[in-house]
Amino acid sequence: MTIVKAAISQTTWTGDKESMLDKHEQFSRDAAAQGAQVICYQELFYGPYFGITQDQKYYRFAEAADGPIVQRFAALAKELNMVHILPIYEEEQTGVYYNTAVVVDADGTILGSYRKHHIPHLDRFWEKFYFRPGNLGYPVFDTAVGKIGVYICYDRHFPEGWRELGLNGAHMVFNPNATKPGLSNRLWEVEGPCAAVANGYFVLQPNRVGREDNEYGDLAVDFYGTSQVIDPRGNNIGPLGSGTDEELIVRELDLDLVQEMRDDWQFYRDRRPDSYTHIAQA
Repeated sequence: MTIVKAAISQTTWTGDKESMLDKHEQFSRDAAAQGAQVICYQELFYGPYFGITQDQKYYRFAEAADGPIVQRFAALAKELNMVHILPIYEEEQTGVYYNTAVVVDADGTILGSYRKHHIPHLDRFWEKFYFRPGNLGYPVFDTAVGKIGVYICYDRHFPEGWRELGLNGAHMVFNPNATKPGLSNRLWEVEGPCAAVANGYFVLQPNRVGREDNEYGDLAVDFYGTSQVIDPRGNNIGPLGSGTDEELIVRELDLDLVQEMRDDWQFYRDRRPDSYTHIAQA
């Protein structure tokens, strides 16, 4: 039996970047104290969810994928001997920005990045103002705790990317979110478990929680938290996170379940890519 202890965190915007960075460093330290070997924060973890408005001032939250924030948390990863998934606002060059997650191994090595592919643009989710669509494919990172993939928030509505990550070898996929009540509630309940079952891997979904009215006043939305960890058979491991409060969630993943699920259900063997004539057409 191969057990990995994994952590995900949920919180709301404190009002300034430095306190958000400190808060997430403490999440990592608390997770390490509980034996966690890997942690993933929520989408755009050190800022507000700025898609609420279209405002150029939030471009200043972007920095390089190997910039000061990633370097700080890479040093922390090495200190704690814990893999980190860091959902940041990435500046590739001046004026070119991505919604990115950087994967850092337990020895502090920056293994690479995933860039969010599917970019929404609708009321209070004005993401096309801030991000180009991802262009790094669906990488899977061979880390100290196993093979990790990343899929970010709105991506989760698209089953094709989940499958790409499975085909690329993922045994666990982290899906950081900033998700609010409305049409998404039922999808939140079913999409993670469906992805886990269809692909035979663990799905871990941190979500923001609370109302960021300290930044947006009446425009603010209520992020509903309920972060979850799902096994390859579609079952929640432990209770969901709080729907209202900050929380650190630490769960045990029995990685042997990946092999067991794929032995029981031969979805990869029985795929028929030769018959899927429309999936990849523009």
